[in-house]
Amino acid sequence: MIIWLASYPKSGNTLLRSILSAYFYSDEGNFGFNNLYKISQFPAIDHFLRLGVNVEDEKEVYKNFINAQNLINEERKAKFFKTHSRLCQMYGSNFTDLKNTLGVIYIVRDPRNVVTSFAHHYNLTIDQATEALFDEKRFMLKTNKNCGVSLGSWNSNYKSWKELEKKNKYLLVKYEDLVYKKKSTMLKIFKFLDNLGLKLSVDMVKLNKAIKSTDFDKMKNLEKKETFYEAVVDEKTGDRKVFFNLGPKNDWRVILDERNREKIEESFKEEMQELGYLKL
Repeated sequence: MIIWLASYPKSGNTLLRSILSAYFYSDEGNFGFNNLYKISQFPAIDHFLRLGVNVEDEKEVYKNFINAQNLINEERKAKFFKTHSRLCQMYGSNFTDLKNTLGVIYIVRDPRNVVTSFAHHYNLTIDQATEALFDEKRFMLKTNKNCGVSLGSWNSNYKSWKELEKKNKYLLVKYEDLVYKKKSTMLKIFKFLDNLGLKLSVDMVKLNKAIKSTDFDKMKNLEKKETFYEAVVDEKTGDRKVFFNLGPKNDWRVILDERNREKIEESFKEEMQELGYLKL
């Protein structure tokens, strides 16, 4: 069954995947891009080609989300999958169901920091990125590797996955805790996985190595030496944009203009207060 690593883009999904992949898919807990790729994204084009689905037909792809997940789960073992989709229906078809979903770890980040990272990643101005965060109909377009999904706005994406909390299949992880409280946050995640039935015995030595090897500066330096294939290609230059850009140094207090800050705080006031990003 699938354990979803779900998030709005640029919210820390790659960081969590990095730590998990270093722990579960390396011998000693050392991070590497090849291990990171073992936690892949859904929906990938390959998932639908195996079903004979025309991946150019968006409606047909959505109608076969559950069929694709059924095929993935034929192995009958827990698997991590990254997704930026909100938990919703499109064309009358569900993104997932309880038969295929073991649980979800939802990674959330202060939207005032999401917006600047989003702008860099997608070649947008801050104004454009801010409007994107508000767009309830926002859709992630198909790429050469992944099919499109309904992204929605920052807050609708966040709220949609909370539905699984009612089924005890939901864990919320704040990006900020993943950065500054890595060990305690990872132990919380392992406890959640254990409660889902994975029956983990945590190797603290390996976990400490996984945490140390996924330090932001180390991953940033690794990207300088090796190609990170998840980094987007800049349409203007043809070069891959730096993926590990600012990380913890992305501070809205320093780099976000007041006008867009106020718009974000006003639009997402309820959710930001709930998450502790704004004082009540």
